[in-house]
Amino acid sequence: MNHIYKDILAYISQGKKLLVVLIDPDKMTFDKVSSFIEKVNESIATHIFVGGSTVDEYMTSTLVEEIKRHTKIPVVLFPGDVTQITGKADAILFLSLISGRNPEYLIGKHITSISKLKETNLDIISTGYILIESGTETAVERVTDTEPLSRTNIQYIVDTAKAGELLGMKLIYLEAGSGAKLPVSKEIISKVNKVLNIPLIVGGGIKTKEQLEKAYNSGADLVVIGTAFEEDESFFDELKKNNEQRKTDVIDKS
Repeated sequence: MNHIYKDILAYISQGKKLLVVLIDPDKMTFDKVSSFIEKVNESIATHIFVGGSTVDEYMTSTLVEEIKRHTKIPVVLFPGDVTQITGKADAILFLSLISGRNPEYLIGKHITSISKLKETNLDIISTGYILIESGTETAVERVTDTEPLSRTNIQYIVDTAKAGELLGMKLIYLEAGSGAKLPVSKEIISKVNKVLNIPLIVGGGIKTKEQLEKAYNSGADLVVIGTAFEEDESFFDELKKNNEQRKTDVIDKS
């Protein structure tokens, strides 16, 4: 499957908003995959991201294989390291941490990954990854040895996002980080959205349907939720498909 990015563009061109469920291999046990994915299938989720800042080698591959046994929703790698690359997924976010200045996460890890990527049929989606201050230190900060951008310096965030687009990124990802106390503000999302001609992903700290709607209304094309589902799977009950969406699923699968 190498059309994930084209499908994202098609959804957005139709005015649709996308919801991503993020699954961290370090936090998902295999005995829970089936029941968890059943809830994902019943929700409005359009994509599944798999990855984390620190994941044991080969765990991602095994988890992706198990996830795909239970769903037809596209599975996209959101890798914290080269060891998380597996050809069993459908696509990969080829992340460049453009908010930081650590060369390993701007280009170094990418070079190392090529020998693995060329053996796969993954849809490789170059993504400008921007870490935003969220009120707490995140795993991304510790692993990458970088600091997040100040949430009060909005123009710098906007300029960083636009620079990522001009460098050829296909997506821009505004990230507050796993377990963030504060999600990316609606002002940041709105101002970044206004300068971009590519899709905008927003994630981190979104724990309620109201926060999800605020992100969408501010200009996010894709919203990523991970921790909220890990801590309380009943959140899925607020995000179930309506009858019309279920009918569309039947048509798509026929």
